[in-house]
Amino acid sequence: MRLLIKNGHVIDPDTGKDGNYDLLAEDGRILRVAEKIEEEADRTVDAAGLYVMPGLIDLHVHLRDPGLEYKETLHTGAMAAARGGVTTICAMPNTSPITDSPEMIRELNERAKKECPVHVSFIGAVTKGELGTELTDIAGMKREGTVLISEDGKSVMDAGLYREAMKIAAAEGVTVLAHCEDKNMVRGGVMNECEKSRQMGLPGITNGVEDVIVARDIVLAGETGAKLHLCHCSTKGSVEMVRLAKEAGIAVTAEVCPHHFILTAEDIPGDDGNYKMNPPLRNREDVEALREGLRTGVIDVISTDHAPHGEEEKKKGFASPFGIVGLETSAALTMTELVHKGVLTPMEMAERMSRTPARILGADKGSLAEGKCADITLIDPEAEYVIRREEFVSKGKNTPFDGWKAKGRVVMTIVDGKIVYERTEQGEIFHD
Repeated sequence: MRLLIKNGHVIDPDTGKDGNYDLLAEDGRILRVAEKIEEEADRTVDAAGLYVMPGLIDLHVHLRDPGLEYKETLHTGAMAAARGGVTTICAMPNTSPITDSPEMIRELNERAKKECPVHVSFIGAVTKGELGTELTDIAGMKREGTVLISEDGKSVMDAGLYREAMKIAAAEGVTVLAHCEDKNMVRGGVMNECEKSRQMGLPGITNGVEDVIVARDIVLAGETGAKLHLCHCSTKGSVEMVRLAKEAGIAVTAEVCPHHFILTAEDIPGDDGNYKMNPPLRNREDVEALREGLRTGVIDVISTDHAPHGEEEKKKGFASPFGIVGLETSAALTMTELVHKGVLTPMEMAERMSRTPARILGADKGSLAEGKCADITLIDPEAEYVIRREEFVSKGKNTPFDGWKAKGRVVMTIVDGKIVYERTEQGEIFHD
């Protein structure tokens, strides 16, 4: 397949290109990026007025498969990613059974090649069954392609055991993704502890629940030399501790999700399960700290924590499971709330959503340089539309952004030089 993209505004933090270029790809690789390319191609795309970015990468996704396929499958999750401009997703291990062995990683890799239109990297659990008592075969999972491990959904509360896992991860070149939550401090909390929680009569979750484990994990990473990536940061304390850790030379990176850099607890309209996530929506000063962290680069990555649930589950309000979906809205919300409001430039958006995640993943992606993998996302920065949950291809419709007006829309997703999703005047088209 020979694909030519004409007249697009190329935004590539790897090469520094930020202007109008043509791009030619063939056999899954980028052949050339130049001001004018006049060559024959199997498909020519006129990208006038569009941003041409390296394919977006989401380090934090829950696919629910195996075991919870009524919430999501490998295929539906990958389709949602394609619709959201995401060309690589990293799937968390808290499935049923837990993804905790080399054999499971091998099986899932084989399935993904057949079932998924985007790249899927499977994250291995830190402990067997995520029970927090016995380490998994981290080296064995690495041999099957796992480069990330996580206990996501919880923290490994045994600091000594977690330290051993970090030592092994450091030796194997595996990055540890940390869900920072001291379960002994949660005490039944379902939302941020604040005036809103008191008004609603609901038990709260303090910032300290996150901050205590952030501090612990940074100390352990410094001791062991492990690469640490902090998932879904939500507090101003997390941002400050990441800043200090980086200044101290500790190998730590951090992510924030759109719902945490946009919404606060005060935005919760009532007993609505679509506003229940973990960590919870925080206060305005936390949101401002997260946005400032993204602006300055203290926070490295924008991920989604895409967490689909069944329709009936989320009808239980704050008695429902934690989590919301995000794959199909993250690019639009980032464009709307950060780029158009001057918090990030389009180049910085590409850095936070593609180049840096690729580096953490250790993947030959996140770049539009010649010879690189032809994973590409096309975005119309001026397209205005209303987010509609009923249009999602994910099985999960649980979002607090239903009805939100967005400015900036994914119009094409290209994986290995093949168009897997495009938005046309006739409607949306998914290609096998």
